[in-house]
Amino acid sequence: MIRPPGFRGVAFTTAHEGDALTTSREAISVALGIPVQWATVNQVHGSAISIATIPGDLGDADGIATRTAGLPIATFTADCFGVVLEAEGSVGVVHAGWRGTAANIVSAAVRGFRFLGDPVQRAAIGPGIQSCCFEVGQEVAETFGEFAATTSWQTRSVDLQTAIGSQLGEIEIWKSDACTRCGDGFHSHRGTGTDARMAAVGWLP
Repeated sequence: MIRPPGFRGVAFTTAHEGDALTTSREAISVALGIPVQWATVNQVHGSAISIATIPGDLGDADGIATRTAGLPIATFTADCFGVVLEAEGSVGVVHAGWRGTAANIVSAAVRGFRFLGDPVQRAAIGPGIQSCCFEVGQEVAETFGEFAATTSWQTRSVDLQTAIGSQLGEIEIWKSDACTRCGDGFHSHRGTGTDARMAAVGWLP
């Protein structure tokens, strides 16, 4: 379990906590001292953000925000990045893969908080596939322009984490430096083809 320092209600699970899509979620909740019932979405690699007031499936989206104290919200990853946003009276989580990042999902979430009058104060970007292992084609590399990079085996890549950070603006940002593909203790779809997922969880204490 990764708990970024200085954040009130933020956690990123690892493979050590099991598959966050299954009954492992109950053990995760107990470990964090939060309710077992979470608000989640059907992730579609887009830029839609849902508002949660009760637990359960909120339908197609790749981000969730809530002002409801004690309601855990979560997105799930296995190479994409989970991002948790904290504001004074609300919290949000985002599933940021390359498609969602190209569609500016993190920027959309930040704008949504501002529209609600509760601007984002800090953000945590969890483990994901780093540029050392994120091989992409020419079209994807060109899509990200200045964030194009090179893998450890000298092929095209994208620094997706830095691209995500650029959408957050001038706020406090914590970033995990772990790579889910070559690091230990993470689920990686690219690395192993696993269907298991890790969770980015946010809640208002």
